[in-house]
Amino acid sequence: MTAIDLNSDLGESFGVWRLGDDEAMLDLVTSANVACGFHAGDPSTLRRVCRAAADRSVSIGAQVSYPDLHGFGRRFIDIDPSDLRDAVLYQLGALDGFAQVAGTGITYVKPHGALYHACVSHPEQAEAVVEAAHEYDPSMAVLGAPGSPLLAVADALGMEPVSEAFADRAYRADGTLVPRSEPGSVISDPEQVARRAVSIATEHRVTAIDGTVVEVHARSICLHGDTPGAVSLAQAVRAGLEMAEVGIHPFTL
Repeated sequence: MTAIDLNSDLGESFGVWRLGDDEAMLDLVTSANVACGFHAGDPSTLRRVCRAAADRSVSIGAQVSYPDLHGFGRRFIDIDPSDLRDAVLYQLGALDGFAQVAGTGITYVKPHGALYHACVSHPEQAEAVVEAAHEYDPSMAVLGAPGSPLLAVADALGMEPVSEAFADRAYRADGTLVPRSEPGSVISDPEQVARRAVSIATEHRVTAIDGTVVEVHARSICLHGDTPGAVSLAQAVRAGLEMAEVGIHPFTL
């Protein structure tokens, strides 16, 4: 039976500012990429989301970022790799504290925003992220872009590399994501997103923004918690996958 994991970026509220519906998304996904306070998320938000995830047996991953609250982690920072390693380690410890209090722990790491893309184009930053995760807990999985240096380094260090694809983001013909600054980069139609998710899970392909069919091999599908109508998108994706008889399970099992 074909199976796939559904992950979502959660815990991104900060103080009185609220982003997304974490509890509703946790009812639909199997893995939660929880912000660690560097691009979003405050201590009380981290505690709340970790508790809610633990109550639903949703796997918790650390959504690590550049130190960029003002830019929501979407601005590239030419940071020294050793400083990035320590920043990632700091975030892992912070989130894991709340996960442990909730009776569970973090099982994987995933870079956020600009750092995610840097881990494709800047091997030294990818290495720093994985080294921090390996130092903290070598049994953790690493979630990222297929074929990226991030996953290559994880594999070389004996960690579990897990490739993902995006149902609610547009792809270019070369398999990279259309930048958010460009029109059509975010897909918000539930039926279209559901079809893309089923295609990724069953056919290992997705249609790029120019109509090109792109091959993607993924063990997890990401649904952004801050996409407009995120809960409706997740509901449609889950229903579509179930109708296609695709099993939905966390990759960390």
